[in-house]
Amino acid sequence: MLVVDTCVIIDIADADPTYGTLSAQCLEAHLNQGLTISPISYVELAPVFDNSTRLLDEFLDGVGIEKNEQFSIADRYVAFNAWARHIIAKRTKVTHKRPVADALIGALAIRLDGIITRNGNDFRSFYPKLLVIDPSH
Repeated sequence: MLVVDTCVIIDIADADPTYGTLSAQCLEAHLNQGLTISPISYVELAPVFDNSTRLLDEFLDGVGIEKNEQFSIADRYVAFNAWARHIIAKRTKVTHKRPVADALIGALAIRLDGIITRNGNDFRSFYPKLLVIDPSH
């Protein structure tokens, strides 16, 4: 099962002229592996779907993305350790823009089979061995 990052869903939902088709094709190509989103991405998508869980759920069901994946205790510890490393990097001025979300979403992707995202470098800063599939390539 692959985790689909928030940005990829936004590409498709907003019919982004640069990435919308590429992201949709990437999801279709990996649909047989199973697709899910993290609880963090679900929350991040509220404004994209007019704050309607019904609209978001319909969209996710329509593109074949599961929405019921939960964080495990192991995910919590993986994210905790990634966050600790981030704080050390922050103190040395080496950070990126969405640290908490990326630590949590990436923890789920580490337990599963990887992540589909255009922000691979952000996730790799936490999880260097994470399988990242970039729909824009």
